[in-house]
Amino acid sequence: MSEPRNRRPDIQGLRAVAVLLVVVYHLMPDALPGGFVGVDVFFVISGYLIIGSLAREAATTGRIDLAAFYRRRIRRLMPAATLVLSATTLAALLILPTSRWTLLSKDVIASGLQVQNWNLAFGSTSYEQAGGPVSIFQHFWSLAVEEQFYLVVPLFILLVARRIRGEAGARRR
Repeated sequence: MSEPRNRRPDIQGLRAVAVLLVVVYHLMPDALPGGFVGVDVFFVISGYLIIGSLAREAATTGRIDLAAFYRRRIRRLMPAATLVLSATTLAALLILPTSRWTLLSKDVIASGLQVQNWNLAFGSTSYEQAGGPVSIFQHFWSLAVEEQFYLVVPLFILLVARRIRGEAGARRR
């Protein structure tokens, strides 16, 4: 069976290595103390793919279908995120003491709104504070960063494409 045109085995392999680094870091932090860098590698790969896709669309069509772009993101990410948020919240309500529910609700809302990175940065919990009250939704920070990237980058590419078209039109006159 042939690979779809957009699939790149080399990039899929790099993604797998990035995920493996993070998994090993979480299972055996002492064995791979810098394994968290896998998240950064994954972000760079995702950014490369998204920017390339959007730039090709802007170059070939002269526009970016933002509605279709965001629909694809929502269909790809939100079902799993919603399931994780719901199941984890339910389990937390059954397991955690009521004194943690206020913080839990803030974390659920921040994670659902894709701003958990800001919530953690300015909140009372810390990802690195493993001995303290760590958010059970702390890993949603990376999804929040990705979604914020998806909000900004397409608009930036649109602005660049318009600028290039405007300059090309001015040169033809």
